[in-house]
Amino acid sequence: MADIHHDFPIMASPEDVFRAISTPDGIDNWWSRNSSGAPEAGEIYELSFGPGYDWRAAVTRCVPDSEFELQFIEADDEWTGTKVGFNLDARDGTTQVRFRHVGWPAINEHYRVSSFCWAMYLRILKRYVELGEKVPWGERLNA
Repeated sequence: MADIHHDFPIMASPEDVFRAISTPDGIDNWWSRNSSGAPEAGEIYELSFGPGYDWRAAVTRCVPDSEFELQFIEADDEWTGTKVGFNLDARDGTTQVRFRHVGWPAINEHYRVSSFCWAMYLRILKRYVELGEKVPWGERLNA
């Protein structure tokens, strides 16, 4: 199995970062095209990434302002069963974000592309939380 990890600071409170990573309104401003769900353990998120990419994920960890994790239960073959998670730690007026996407079946082209895409999306997350910047969904990987 393979994992993706990214650690970075966001100049905002853990509450603001948590809202951006765990609520449909927040998630839709930096990652998905549209989504629904509630940040509570056991809840199911519907995540749409465009035609043919309507995925579902279960909340496996949810500690307000501290940790949020989703496990994909309906997605493409390589994402199904993987977990995407965030740990948040307040540090001197910023929030240190520890991101993970774990459980990949192999290090292959899809894994490598996804690792790059996560870096791009996490940069958009940072700019969304810090600056209120909203990049339209179709332009996010070119931002």
